[in-house]
Amino acid sequence: MKTALQFGAGSIGRGFMGQLFSESGYEVVFVDVVPEIVSELNARRSYPLRIAGNGIQELTIRNIRAVNASDEDEVANEVASASIICTAVGASALPAVAKLLARGLCRRTDPVNIIICENLPKPAETMKQLLLESAPPSLKPFIEQKVGLVEAVVARMVPVQQRAPGSDPLAVTVEPYKRLPVNALGFIGPPPNIVGMEPKENFQAYVDRKLFTHNAGHAVAAYLGHLKGYRYIHEVVSDPELRAKVRAAMDETGTALIRKHGFDPQEHSEHIEDLIARFGNVALGDTVARVGRDPIRKLARDERLVGGALLAMEYGVEPKTLAEAVAAALHFREPGDPSAERLQEMLRKHGIDHVLRCVCGLEPNHPFAEMVKSAWCRLTS
Repeated sequence: MKTALQFGAGSIGRGFMGQLFSESGYEVVFVDVVPEIVSELNARRSYPLRIAGNGIQELTIRNIRAVNASDEDEVANEVASASIICTAVGASALPAVAKLLARGLCRRTDPVNIIICENLPKPAETMKQLLLESAPPSLKPFIEQKVGLVEAVVARMVPVQQRAPGSDPLAVTVEPYKRLPVNALGFIGPPPNIVGMEPKENFQAYVDRKLFTHNAGHAVAAYLGHLKGYRYIHEVVSDPELRAKVRAAMDETGTALIRKHGFDPQEHSEHIEDLIARFGNVALGDTVARVGRDPIRKLARDERLVGGALLAMEYGVEPKTLAEAVAAALHFREPGDPSAERLQEMLRKHGIDHVLRCVCGLEPNHPFAEMVKSAWCRLTS
């Protein structure tokens, strides 16, 4: 039987990729560091997936097993025999995963593709470098010629999983959305037929659209919603005024994306409406605190809000709503969020010009910085 080796049995591993691989006829072999998860997966050979849409649909993902990442030899054997490999472990864990991959690749002779579901810049380049650093010199030609490194855009929303005492440790709640754009040019050989996977030759367009439409719109909803005291994202998009602002911000970046990448305007407008409807998914229970978490990272120059605004300006669009969202993010005070606490401390000690320069990468006299400061003054008055 063909096998899919999935590094990471967390929200994306179990909540998304495990479903796609299982429904495509693969035996799914998870590699994880949590003993409880590994033992439960092996005992049951299945896990429940709750699809939160109009009500809750209960699925059972079958034909699975797991290996503890600490069992390096067993992991290497799985790498050697896998039909396809995927990572969804978080950027900080990639070096450790690369070492395991390199050990297993030493035992292969046939090509293999690795789908990289990681939120970091240039994930294929990063993974290749990590593999080359971990591999013996004799393996490097194999990595260069026979390992496909395939970037993916993961857009399924998976909220923080609330674990009540006695609840099923394997259960994951996700939204119904089930599409996975991947870089068609990253594969060695033809892309495999996997449910939901959409190979794209113009892959960067879909990376940009995820960041500057989905992520940007989500952040706008979180930061403007936080100002009005909302707890859930679905409450934000149920507020007519805020829903209109979320749409306006996504239109600002959308106009730029259409001009840059040639998206069909009608299709892109429908994509925005679908996203807003997904944000409004009550059953998902996604929170403003989760979506807004880590504002310092999300306010970086190349990130969803500031990066989206600069893209809009590059293509002749005035990012008024994005400026208001950035100003709102500077007011994000969420207990237990170290990034939010640090941002407020920076504002108190050094002022907004310092934050714009050091966090957002903008000189205080930059046109967008001036727009943010105007919105900031309106919010603080």
